[in-house]
This record gives sequence, C-alpha cells and structure tokens, in this order.
Amino acid sequence: MRPVKTNTIFFVICLIFAGSCQKSKEKQMRITPPKADKKPKKLEKHGDVRVDNYYWMNDREDQEVLDYLNAENAYYAEMTSHTKEFQESLFQEMKSRIKEDDSSVPYKLNGYWYVTRYETGGEYPIYTRRKDSLDMEDELLFNCNELAKDHEFFNLRGISVSPDNQLASFGTDTVSRRQYTIQIKNLKTGEIYPDKIKNTTGSSVWGNDSKTLFYTKKDPVTLRSDKIYRHTLGTPASDDVLVFHEKDSTFSTFVYKTKSRKFIVIGSVSTLTSEYQVLDANNPTGKFKVFSPRERGIEYSISHYNNSFYVLTNRDKAINFKLMKTPVGQTESKHWKEFIPHREEVLLEDVDIFKDFYVLSERVNGLNKLKVVRWDGSEHYYVPFDSETYVAGTSVNLDFNTEELRYYYNEMGTPYTVIDFNMVNKTQKILKEQEVLGGNFDKTNYQTERLWATSRDGTKIPISLVYRKEIKLDGTNPLLQYAYGSYGSTIDPYFSSVRLSLLDRGFIFAIAHVRGGEYLGRPWYENGKLLRKKNTFTDFVDCSKFLIEKKYTSSEHLYASGGSAGGLLMGAVVNMAPELYNGVIAAVPFVDVVTTMLDDSIPLTTGEYDEWGNPNEKEYYDYIKSYSPYDNVEAKEYPNLYVSTGLHDSQVQYWEPAKWVAKLREFKTDDNLLFLDTNMEAGHGGASGRFESLKETAKEFAFILDLEGKISIK
Repeated sequence: MRPVKTNTIFFVICLIFAGSCQKSKEKQMRITPPKADKKPKKLEKHGDVRVDNYYWMNDREDQEVLDYLNAENAYYAEMTSHTKEFQESLFQEMKSRIKEDDSSVPYKLNGYWYVTRYETGGEYPIYTRRKDSLDMEDELLFNCNELAKDHEFFNLRGISVSPDNQLASFGTDTVSRRQYTIQIKNLKTGEIYPDKIKNTTGSSVWGNDSKTLFYTKKDPVTLRSDKIYRHTLGTPASDDVLVFHEKDSTFSTFVYKTKSRKFIVIGSVSTLTSEYQVLDANNPTGKFKVFSPRERGIEYSISHYNNSFYVLTNRDKAINFKLMKTPVGQTESKHWKEFIPHREEVLLEDVDIFKDFYVLSERVNGLNKLKVVRWDGSEHYYVPFDSETYVAGTSVNLDFNTEELRYYYNEMGTPYTVIDFNMVNKTQKILKEQEVLGGNFDKTNYQTERLWATSRDGTKIPISLVYRKEIKLDGTNPLLQYAYGSYGSTIDPYFSSVRLSLLDRGFIFAIAHVRGGEYLGRPWYENGKLLRKKNTFTDFVDCSKFLIEKKYTSSEHLYASGGSAGGLLMGAVVNMAPELYNGVIAAVPFVDVVTTMLDDSIPLTTGEYDEWGNPNEKEYYDYIKSYSPYDNVEAKEYPNLYVSTGLHDSQVQYWEPAKWVAKLREFKTDDNLLFLDTNMEAGHGGASGRFESLKETAKEFAFILDLEGKISIK
C-alpha cells in the first residue's frame, strides 16, 4: 500500500489532554482525526443542484479511498486504545454465557433426523443427520469449521437434500457480498462435485427425480435476484437452462418447493406486489404455470394441501391480510374463495398446515398469537401466553402427519425456548431452553414492561423495556433505545444473553416499536413509508422524550442504536434532535438516500422505490431530500457517534457512512467523539462466525459504557 497522500488526509497524533473528550474520563489523550479531501461534484435533478464534496469515495478499488478508510480505522483504534482490554473482557464475558458445545433441536424430514451442532472452540456450525432414529450414528453433512479455515469470511447456506437422500446442494460465500457459489455433495461417498454455479443466492431446490436442481442467479452489477435456472445432474453448469427471467427491475425472484413436496414454485416480489408460478415437482422439465398474474398493489403467498391451494393475500383491501382457498386446477384470483376473512384488529402473518389442523400466526395489539383450528371446524383455540414483552412463533414444522406443533417462545428477560405442543390434548413439552452459562443469570432478577408514548400527532407508540429490578427510576439510569422501522419488519421484544452485559451494568434496554414496522398491523407499516416516512423518525424522538419525562433516563444518559435502515433512522434522529442523546451507534447506516436512490446501478436500488419513493419523481425527490441524513448535516452540535460499515457491503455501500462521517467532521461544532470503523474483510452482516461477531458488539458496548464511565473489568 502506498503512503497516505498528505494533501488528502491529515493524520497527526497529538498528545493533548482534554476533559471533554469523553464524559467518563477527566483526562484523555486526543489525536487529530483524519480530514478527507473535498472534491466538489455537482449533482442536479429537477433543477435542484446538490454539491457532494465526498462523492469521490465511491470506488472501493481506489487506493486513496482505502487510505482514508484505513486512516479512520487507525484513528478509532488510537482513540479507543484505553478500552481495548475492556473490549476483550466484554467479548470473553459475552462468549462465556454461550454454550460452546451446543446443538439444535432435531427435526425429521423424509426419514432422517437433522441436527445442527457446535463444538467447543468452533466458530461455525456442523450439520449432521441420523437415519430413522436419534439413536443411530451421526452422518456428517458439512463441517463449516473445516470449510472456513482458509477464509477470512465464510458463510454456508441453502442446504437442500435431494428426495432420494443421496445428494445435497449448498451455497458458500467467502467475500460477504451475498454472492454464493452453489455446489453439490454426494452424501454417500462424501465427494463434492467439481461443478460450481457462481453468483447465486445460495438457495436451490430439487425436482422429485433427484436429478434436477432449480436455483436463482443474481445480476452481477445490481445483485438483484433476476433469473431462475434448471441444472441437470452430470451436465456442466454452462448448459443450465434459463426457465424464468424477471425483467422488471423493481422485482426479485426466488424458487422453493411446497411443504407437500408436490410443487416447485417460482416467486416474484416487489415491495407491494407478488406473483407465483407453479410446476409439478414430478415433471421438473415441464413448463411453469402462472398461479395468478401480478396486479399492482396485490400481495399473495401460497400453501398447498390436498387438492387446494391456500392463499394469504391483501386482495380486496384486506390490509391486514386474509386467507383464501382455490382448487389446484383453478388458481387465478377470480376463483379464490374466502376461507379466513379480513379482520381490522388482527394481522394475519402466516399459516402452517397439518393433516388434521391448521395454525394461524396472528398479531393482535402487537402481540404474537397462535390459533389452532381443526379442518372440520369442530374446534379452535389459542396457544396460551401470558406476558406483554414476549416473542412466539411457529418453528420447523415439516411433517404433515403429526399432532405436534413446534413453536418457540422467549421474553426480554426469559431465554429462547423450543416447545412441542400437542394439538389434540393441548399438552406441551419443552424440548430445549437456551442455556445462559456463567452461573449468575437468574431471570427473576429482570423486570420487563410495555409502555405507550404519545407521538406528536397523537399516535400511541409502544415501547418494550427490560432492566434489573433493583434499578430506581430517578432519571439517572443509562438507557439504550433501539429501533429499525422499515420494510414492515417487526422488531419483537426478544431475549439476548449478549444484552446482559449492559443490563448488569445498570442499563435499561428499550425497543421503540415505531411506525414503518408491522408491530401494530399493516397500517403501522403504511404510515411509516414513502411520503409518511418521517413518522418513523418523529416516533423515535418522541419515545426518547417520553422515557426522559418518565425518569427512566435523561439526555445525559440516553443512547440510541440502529443498523442499516435503522442506521438511516439514527442519521435522521441526530439531525432532528441531537440534544436528546449522549451517544449514538449507527451500524452500516443507509444515510445518503437521495444519491443512492437515483443510481439504479447500485445493488437493490430499483426494488426499493415502493419503500422510499422514486426520486426521479420530484415529489419524492423533495421529500427524501428533506430527511436524508447526509443531505441535512449542518453546523451544530452532534452526540458522540460510533459508525460502522463493511468494505464489501452489498446492501448499504461503505461509502455512505464514510461520506457521512467526513461531512460530519466538516460541519459539527462540538468536540464529541466521532468514529468510523470499517471492517475491511466483511459486508453487511459483519464478521462471520458465532464468536467473531461478538467482538463487533463488544466495540459498540464499550463505546457507550466508556461514555458512562463503566469500563471496569469484572
């Protein structure tokens, strides 16, 4: 690597003491942060001209860009050198709670019991199976520790076993751009066939002949999943047949097999619209038939049982979705008959089908409900839950002919539990409860609750909290407030053993269920997207004000955190109300919204128009520009900020947080901390390996614990 250009980055270590650098330290060694070169570039749209001084960072191959990122990393490392030992202590503390030699609850599929396990010291999973009985000897499928040993990053996904149980297809990614290479392993001989199918999603599905494999390829530039191919065993990948090309750039496509194993299904989805095609799995070289043609704004998904398909859809203004039924031979929407009607107060999220029962996954007033119904209509009831801060949902249920419903349950203070529920006699058996090691965890020590803040437009916003019971709510407690708030993705009040490292040091942890998710049903999402996106940001700010008002914390001790689209939330919040927060963690933040959404060559952009709006239309351009964090940086005081990214991120390109930090350095008028931490080997999900990723969490926790003066090593 060539030396840093002095006219580009000014990076000088200075030994000065400053009491205001961190509130937790009266004296701290400071260094002058990197200063990025300003190279003005005019960006014009709709007669509006924006000047981007840091547009030049949009080139991961440019040595000057790499020099800047490395300089920021060096600055971060030097400024936090006094916390390095504490970070390692945090890492070991979090790791010590995790059972290293752990295994999943076995599930049965096509005559085999499948188990995923971990070994002591192993970063990656080991996939195994046992024929007929759990008493049989393990058959090794994949040892990811061995497969990963020569790679800085490694991820294996999409294991698909052929119907004859002889072969397994799988996808691997060693770069972290989510471009997987599919290969096939002979489970009888252990041989991995030499053919490699590159640039895929990693997932694939077998025809019932155990010779035909369907998979999804990505556009090499935009990384949009746009093509479905058919591969025939024993032929080169170059001979694979294109069976479907999704040409609409706002859609992505995928392929799977129904639970009944009778149909191969190709799905095409955008944010607002979906379409499916079906093929008899016994005729894999046949032609796919469109289930029901796409209609703008109509979403549906399909399940097969006996001679019917069951269709979960928002058709006919069923905003919270309803379930419909149609014969296998008459799948167009004109044939659909209502099976479960739309209910304004209930979000219908999914359906699981069994021989004698079907199970509806519902969400009522933010809470998960599992409704068990006999097909003959003679009985229906809800699986009993009793809390307001829990998460429950159906787990792996691959067998039709069973009375057992497998589901999971956890609360913010109660570990993850897998349960088999007998739908006939209503008894349940706990199969596995997450072990929290270390000897000092007692779930009775923690208080969980749900509060309702009032947003500025009068809407009640739910907040889920957890903290140690001995805490006094006097306004002096440090509190970490987390949210996501996009794509209808709901952040449920889940348990985290990692989070105990904050709770046991006096922190309160809060999840703000802001609009943009689906916590309170589909309207909750619709009111936090497109031209209502600012509701997500104001909800978060108003939750913060409520928590301060109710003396759960104060602005001196309030911290905020979010990643990806939640990082956009963080960027918007620090522009809107920086005075409320002492520190903010923005992980892989989507902050340069206007520029990114105008560049359809950037991965995933065109498929996002229904979420954010298309800025090629002036109304959306103006609205997005009014909240885009990068475009709204101005001369004022900002909170302490820790910003992380990955050089190979395919979802939020590294240059967005890099540019944002450079612009913040230029404009901010405070002397608070501002860090950019770039993982030069990883992408959107950060480091691979179950323990390596904890090191990134340790960095985030150390950042806010240092600001609180709580970096003593236990």
